[in-house]
Amino acid sequence: MVLAAILLLAAFPQPKDAVRTAPETPAAVEAASSDSTLADAQKNEKAPAVELTAKAETVAPMNVSYAPGQPVLTPVVRGAESPAAAAEPIAPPSKPFAAIRPASALRRPMETPRQRHIWYALMASGHGAATFDAWSTRRALSHNVGTEGNPLLRPFAHGNGLYLATQASPALMDYLGRRMMTSRHPLIRRLWWLPQTAGAGFSFAAGIHNAGLVH
Repeated sequence: MVLAAILLLAAFPQPKDAVRTAPETPAAVEAASSDSTLADAQKNEKAPAVELTAKAETVAPMNVSYAPGQPVLTPVVRGAESPAAAAEPIAPPSKPFAAIRPASALRRPMETPRQRHIWYALMASGHGAATFDAWSTRRALSHNVGTEGNPLLRPFAHGNGLYLATQASPALMDYLGRRMMTSRHPLIRRLWWLPQTAGAGFSFAAGIHNAGLVH
């Protein structure tokens, strides 16, 4: 009976907790890792090697600048590197260079020191002749001989205002002679002395005539 009981107990499966595995030694762990590495190497040898190469596009260098003041950056290719711009002919300017006057041609000629001295001498002669004409006129009118022939000076003929009024004509001749002296026209520049000479000569002639009326 004892033998039968032992055989009966051996027939039943044992619990998992009762099964104990032997502890893993360092040598066993190293052997297992070497086996896995060898297996990976064999897999890599069997797999085909694939090389991925990036095909770079060759772009021709171009000197590109961006137009300022635009809401969107617009590339502008310089004309020296653009074949279309290089093929375009250079158009002539709209206005010829000969039409542009230099700055020296726009300036008025300057008077010379000699002309300036003559102008001052004629100015003194003209105002002096006008004063002589006013004095002779006042003297003739005071002796009741003759009348003032200039209608513009007639209102001032019986007062001392005649001396001031007769200076207006010489002053106008001085200004006219100065403008003619610096004119751009050569002929007018040569005759710049004519207005002052004519005004002074007319005043002297009128003064001599008035002085001859009084004996």
